[in-house]
Order: sequence, then C-alpha cells, then structure tokens
Amino acid sequence: MAEKIARFEDLSVWRKAHQMVLCVYRVTGSFPAEERFGLTSQMRRAAVSVPANLAEGFKKRGVPDKLNITQGEEAETA
Repeated sequence: MAEKIARFEDLSVWRKAHQMVLCVYRVTGSFPAEERFGLTSQMRRAAVSVPANLAEGFKKRGVPDKLNITQGEEAETA
C-alpha cells in the first residue's frame, strides 16, 4: 500500500518542478538586461506555474475541483 502524502511538498514531481524553477532563475539571471521584461519574465512565469499548479491541484482533492483547474488552464492557453 502506498504511503499517504500529507503535503504537496512531499510529491516528488513537485520537488523536481521546484528544482526546475531554481535552475530557470539561475540560467535567466545571465540573460541580457534587454530580455528582463521579455524572454526572462516569460520563462520564469512558465516555470513557476508548474509547481504552483501542482500545489493548487493537491489542495483540491475532489474530481469536480480538478476539472475546474484543467478548464482554467485550457482557457489560459487559448
């Protein structure tokens, strides 16, 4: 039987996503200053959204809530 996970921080996928965010911030820190509000900002926001969405989804345990998250994500990409 699998161990129950009490916090989203315990999810290995969240930990990997968090490490990705740290890596993206390190890499984009060396981008040219003229990219600060363009590519750098876009990459950082995209990276941060992954662990943030995992944390939000973890809190919403019911199927209807998870469907709302999916529909919201689809609306953001449209």
